[in-house]
Amino acid sequence: MSNVNAICRRKHAKFFMRFLDLLPSRLASHDSTRVTIAFFAVCGLDILNSLDTIQPATVETIIDWLYRYQVVSKEGEVECSGFQGSSTINTSVPNENITKYKWGHLAMTYTAIATLVTLGDDLKRLNRKAIIKGVAAVQRDDGSFSASVEGNEYDMRFVYCAAAICAMLNDWGTVNKEKMAEYILKSIRYDYGVSQHFEMEAHGGTTFCAIAALQLSGQLDKLSPETIEGMKRWLIFRQIDGFQGRPNKPVDTCYSFWIGASLKILNAFHLTDYEENRSYILSTQNTTVGGFSKWPDSMTDPFHTYFGLCGLSFVNEPGILEIMPSLNISMRAYKKLKELQGHWAPQEPEECSNCSIIDIE
Repeated sequence: MSNVNAICRRKHAKFFMRFLDLLPSRLASHDSTRVTIAFFAVCGLDILNSLDTIQPATVETIIDWLYRYQVVSKEGEVECSGFQGSSTINTSVPNENITKYKWGHLAMTYTAIATLVTLGDDLKRLNRKAIIKGVAAVQRDDGSFSASVEGNEYDMRFVYCAAAICAMLNDWGTVNKEKMAEYILKSIRYDYGVSQHFEMEAHGGTTFCAIAALQLSGQLDKLSPETIEGMKRWLIFRQIDGFQGRPNKPVDTCYSFWIGASLKILNAFHLTDYEENRSYILSTQNTTVGGFSKWPDSMTDPFHTYFGLCGLSFVNEPGILEIMPSLNISMRAYKKLKELQGHWAPQEPEECSNCSIIDIE
């Protein structure tokens, strides 16, 4: 089923296109996160340099569909602006003109904006100010962020989503970046990995979320030289052939992005073994119907397919576009975003003094 020598670009493009048309029954439990699945499919096609596979009329349909999930709070209501993942939980109250649980979710807002930018949308229908207010509304006293206004998890994943949204919209509003950085620094463990929340085990995915959030908010310099070196060591030690997310765990395709992007931001990815990484990623591709899985000869999915391609981008795979590590979009989409930001109301940009990846101009 797999081939370690070549990437099946056309089959992977077809794989993503199928997920834009119909979700298989095995993904029924992900119905409330359709926007994120669209992100993997659209941005995956972009990284494959195959975005033109989507017909122009379909591009407009996807853009219109995404804007259907934009939520803007009305005056006097609870601040809950952002994007939903689908309409699954839009429950109307009988005899009242309100819909309960119709509020933005940080992960859906981040992936919706990233998908719109990748599709070439001008973002003129985006209520940027309302979205930033929605981000600020879910920041907690400890500096972390909840996924949405009520009844949701709060941890490093949503710290990243909040930072990515603010960076993409070039506006931090009343978000307390300093408190956010404090939360991140308190989550660095004894081994220099970063945990999902205080006093938990260090994890590759949340280490990326922490490092990227610091970079996007211009606060990477809050990491001491000793901490940065410790992080590099912890990250580099996650490589077996591919990368694992934690010590003593099996390797997994997606960590070629989570660990790889973290090392890219810290300017240390060159210390990894490119060929071993590439060989592992390609061993998980399905050469019959396309797609990548977390392990060889297991079920493929859009999540691991997208992150497998990102991992191949980091090792300079021919035909794969370059990735902007901290925003997790192609450099082509990132340049488009910078162009859009240039047309918005002038304000001081958030610069990252420690890394040249942010400022590509």
